Amino acid sequence: MSALLEYLPLILFFGVYKFVDIYWATGVLIVVSIIQLVYQHFTRGKIATRHWIFFAIALVLGSLTILFQDEQFIKWKATVIYATLAASLLVSRYVFKKNLVEKALIGVLESANEKANAGQESNNIELPPHICEQLNLMWFAILAFIAVLNIYIAYTFSLDFWVNFKVFGLMGITFVAILVTLVRIYKYLPQEEGN
Repeated sequence: MSALLEYLPLILFFGVYKFVDIYWATGVLIVVSIIQLVYQHFTRGKIATRHWIFFAIALVLGSLTILFQDEQFIKWKATVIYATLAASLLVSRYVFKKNLVEKALIGVLESANEKANAGQESNNIELPPHICEQLNLMWFAILAFIAVLNIYIAYTFSLDFWVNFKVFGLMGITFVAILVTLVRIYKYLPQEEGN
């Protein structure tokens, strides 16, 4: 359910674009993003920082798109978001000495481990530092590549092509990157003991 809510603004943006136009789709994106923030606030008690950042970018670029009736602004949204994510991976690692990919992976793995071992002692999950470094650089490269690719497609191809790329292409690239990450960490995951 949370995955659906995560992608709801994108899904509705795509649907409204296909049936109406880019300006209505952009308005729906902003409204649904607000609803998403309110929902998070009431169900989790707080709103994740990344959702505030994504909303702010959508609000600014989306408002400019609607105000000036120019889709060029909304086309920059994915580039700004992915470039921001890529930069945050580098800055956090080399300035603040924190590996955000490692932190995210361990958080997800520990949460899954706790659910799988409910009521039992859970194993500590440790990933080798060199694997975490490789994954951090891999994700930086992928996010930076997506940021550049999005703007290249936005200005080289039609609006229809760009919208399809934004919805399906970006999702596909992200899915492949997640698969590569899972393959890379698989042997370090706790194995279930046989009966």
